[in-house]
Amino acid sequence: MAEPRRAQGELAAVAGARILVVEARFYEDIADALLAGATRVLEQAKASFDHISVPGSLEIPAAITMALDAAERRGQPYDGVVALGCVIRGDTIHFEIVSMESARALMDLSVARGLPLGNGIVTVNTDAQAWARARPEEGDKGGDAARTALAMVGLKRALAAPAR
Repeated sequence: MAEPRRAQGELAAVAGARILVVEARFYEDIADALLAGATRVLEQAKASFDHISVPGSLEIPAAITMALDAAERRGQPYDGVVALGCVIRGDTIHFEIVSMESARALMDLSVARGLPLGNGIVTVNTDAQAWARARPEEGDKGGDAARTALAMVGLKRALAAPAR
C-alpha cells in the first residue's frame, strides 16, 4: 500500500513526539492489527509512545483523560493521542450509541484541550469490513490514526513556533 498524502520529511518534523496510544480490546484480533499499524508508523517517525488498553471503545475517552492528567502531574505531558478500537453493527442500537458517543467524546476532548488526536476507532457493519480496515497491509486504519495524530502534533508545533 502506497503512503498517500505524505510529504517527504513530514514524519521527521515530529521526531521525539510523546504519544499516548489507547486501544479497546473488545475485538482482540482486530485490536492487535490496529495496534500493529499504529506502532509501525510511530516507530518510523521516531516518536516515543505509551500504550494502554481498555475493555471497549466507550472507555477510550475516559482513559485518555486520566492518562493525560497523570502525565501532566508527573511533568511528562503527551504531545498527542491515538485512539484505536472497533465497533461492529449488531442487532440493537448499541452500535449507534458506542460509535457516536465515543467519536463525540474524542472530538470534545481534542477541541477542549487542543489535543492532537488520531481517531482509529473503526465503525463497520461486518467482521470482514473490520478486517479490511484494520490490517496494516490493507486498510491500515491504525497507521492512519497514528499519521493523523503526528500530523496534528506537527501543526500544533508549527503554530506555536515564533514568527521569523
